[in-house]
This record gives sequence, structure tokens and C-alpha cells, in this order.
Amino acid sequence: MGHFPAAGDTEPSTGGRIARRRFLGVLGAGGGAAAIAASLGFRSGDAKDETSAGHMAGMAHPATAQRAAAAAPPSADEMDAHHRAGVEAFERNRLAPITAGTGALDAPFRKEGGRRVFELTAERTSWEVTPGQRVEALAFNGMVPGPTLRMVEGEPTRVVVHNRLDQSTSVHWHGQRVPNAMDGVTYLTQEPIRPGETFVYDFTPGPSGTHMYHSHHNSTEQVTKGLAGALLVQPAETAVEPAADRDYLFILNDGLGGFTVNGKGFPATPAYTARRGERVRFRFLNYGAMAHPVHLHGLTYEVFARDGYPLPQPFRCDTLTIAPFERWDAIVLADNPGTWAFHCHILSHAEGPAGMFGMFSALHVD
Repeated sequence: MGHFPAAGDTEPSTGGRIARRRFLGVLGAGGGAAAIAASLGFRSGDAKDETSAGHMAGMAHPATAQRAAAAAPPSADEMDAHHRAGVEAFERNRLAPITAGTGALDAPFRKEGGRRVFELTAERTSWEVTPGQRVEALAFNGMVPGPTLRMVEGEPTRVVVHNRLDQSTSVHWHGQRVPNAMDGVTYLTQEPIRPGETFVYDFTPGPSGTHMYHSHHNSTEQVTKGLAGALLVQPAETAVEPAADRDYLFILNDGLGGFTVNGKGFPATPAYTARRGERVRFRFLNYGAMAHPVHLHGLTYEVFARDGYPLPQPFRCDTLTIAPFERWDAIVLADNPGTWAFHCHILSHAEGPAGMFGMFSALHVD
């Protein structure tokens, strides 16, 4: 990512220097969205423990909005300092994580008699969304989003689900054509997996492509709080999908900790990278309750699949709207060097007086 000037490179008014020092001091000690909120007079968790920078901007909770209206607006120097500090923190995150925990890591599996076997454990955990902003999550294997399950079309698969929650749960294989008894909808296709119990799902993956799995019991709470993950099915014939040099997940959620990408809010969101000339595949998945138009600056999507199914004809665009629980696949040709903003273009999900937050990331092309 390109160099950003240090906070001391300019000499604003005295008020700007004080605000900048206060803000950068907190941020350097591990602050993030919570620190930005504090610098503007907001407190994390006023309405829920999921309060985020997006909520801080007055977009979600009335109590926060009332305080925002009552608070004096930041000066130009203060606002600039906040924006710069967020970008500098994002740069630090690109070099070394500034929050604990990484979501969507590939799940390990074992082979048993020609069957690929995964283990998922549902349990409560504390998840750091931005530096210093922790929320209570319901997670598979302790991460948000849950571990990425990589399967092969036509290869029998077993997923053993252990429930360590204080409520029942189940797992639905979103986009997969499974036997009805394996579909994971409580009381419709199976009994709930009660606290302390284990359930075994057996199915043969198909169709191929980008899919997901998620709870289908008390799903408004369980899914938005983290009980969901990517399910990627490799086609039996690899020529079915376009070639790519890199393969990235871009998972959107608007329930746990505000507006997030891969379980994190800016400046802790993933910083994507590519070398000039590479073909980069992005898999967009939306676990939230809102649609999010994801815009990439300076480069172009070639969209080739929706919900795992190849499109009759790929199309090009630079803003792609992902509805709740849709999946879209696109190739980006990294032919334009630079650091390119990559964000939800509902602006109240990505940028405010305190700078970028929430669903904001970047693609750096060397």
C-alpha cells in the first residue's frame, strides 16, 4: 500500500494538534472505531454491545444519533486528523493484524473411507471487530465468519456439528442440493441440535461454486452474531471456472459489530493485494440483512457467476450489489497499479466525520 504522511508532516491549528495527538495516542495504543467514537464524544455499547463506528455516525441507534446532534461538530483539522489516523491504522493492519482473531480460515478435514470429514463446534466467544471493540459472538470453531469449508463436487462429505451453546441450533447448507433430511431446518427436516448434543450431516456436494452454511434455528440472532461461513465447492472439472492467480473472500455482515468485511470493521478490514497483470478472483457473500453495493476504484469486475451458477454471459461493472445471502463471483484484472479503495457504496456504511469505517477496504496492485 502507498505511503501516507505521518501525523506530524503538517502543522494545523492548535486545536487540530491537540485533537490529533489525543486521537493518535488512543489509536496507537490499540484504539479503532471505539477510539474514533470516544474522540468525538461517543461511548461504545450505549444501545447494544454491537455498537460500531457505523452506529457511532448515528446511522443505527437513536441514542447515538441524539448525542451526535448535541455534540459540537469537529473542526476541519480534527476531521482531517481522524481520517488520516484511520488510514494509517489500516496500513498498520496490512503489515500486522491490529485486532485479535481471524475469520474464515480454511477448516481442517480428515479422510475416512473416501469421505471428507469436517468438525464444527458452535459456542459463544468474544470477537474483536475493531481495535478495542469486542462483542459477544456465536461462532463456529471460535471464529467469525466461521471456518471455510472446501469440498469437491461429487466427493461424499460429512460435517459433525457439536453444540456448546446455551440454546439449540442447526446448520443449513445454503445453495447445496442435499437430501431433505440433511437440509438443517429445525422441526421441518430435523430435530434441533440441543445444548450439549452432536448431529452428523452427510451429503455429496453439488452444485460447485461459491456457497455458504449457516444456522437455521433462531437464525436472526444466531446468523447475524456469527454462525455462518463460506462453503466452497471445487468443480469436478476445473475448466468450468475461469483461471485466477489469487482467490479472495469478501464476506459482508451488518449485524455483529456494525458493518464488517470478513468479520472486521475498518481499519481492521482485510487489505487485498495483487501483482500487476494478475487475475484476481473475488467471492462476494452477504450474511447480513441489507443489500450492499460494493464498488472497486480504478479497476473492473468481470462477473461470471451468481449463487455458484455460471452466468450465460459474463458482464463488466465496477459496482456490484450483493443482496442478503447472495453470492457473486468476479475476476479483476490487476492492470492498474496503485492502492484502490474497495467499499460498500452506501456511504453511511463506510465513511463519516471520523473517516472511513465499517465496510471499507482496499486492493493494492504492485
